[in-house]
Amino acid sequence: GPCLCPRWRPQPARREPALLLRGARQSIGTQAGGLRAGKPGDDGKQVSVRRGRSEETLLSAAQKVKEAGRDFTYFIVVLVGIGVTGGLFYVIFKELFSSSSPSKIYGDALEKCRSHPEIIGVFGESIKGYGEATRRGRRQLVSHIEYVKDGLKHMRLKFYIEGSEPGKRGTVHVEVKENPERGRFEVRYIFVDVDTYPRRTIVIEDNR
Repeated sequence: GPCLCPRWRPQPARREPALLLRGARQSIGTQAGGLRAGKPGDDGKQVSVRRGRSEETLLSAAQKVKEAGRDFTYFIVVLVGIGVTGGLFYVIFKELFSSSSPSKIYGDALEKCRSHPEIIGVFGESIKGYGEATRRGRRQLVSHIEYVKDGLKHMRLKFYIEGSEPGKRGTVHVEVKENPERGRFEVRYIFVDVDTYPRRTIVIEDNR
């Protein structure tokens, strides 16, 4: 009779689980790489970042150069100011304290007039001196001339004095000569002309 036993058929070979997992991982990695490579704008973002950094570097360098130039300008201005100030101090010091300045010679001669007994007897106490009158009426300019004689510098000054005696006025004449050994000016003479009646000349110092 007919045989009811099941027939044997060849079955396909089963793949190992490890091979299946490896293939799945490779497929997923390939897809992910494709997605990353396929994203639009990634290259543009990198170029934009690099360009931004380079622009920041250039701006920083330009700012540093600008600040350095500004600091150098301030430094030059400060140096010029110091030079001008030093020159002014030198001129003032030489004018007030140097033995060869007209102001110093005028001050010394005025002090001798104030301490001279005959001058005090004629003009009174509180003797004051003044120079030529300016356009504004101020008597501040001391008239003086400088000249060279026998190889030595000379200077002559003229100023005016008044004291507590009303109406009394005098003209002071001073001459100094350079002393090369001492490096300073020395008085040759100081005399005062009394400009009011009775007129006369008072000799304070005469070393001629």
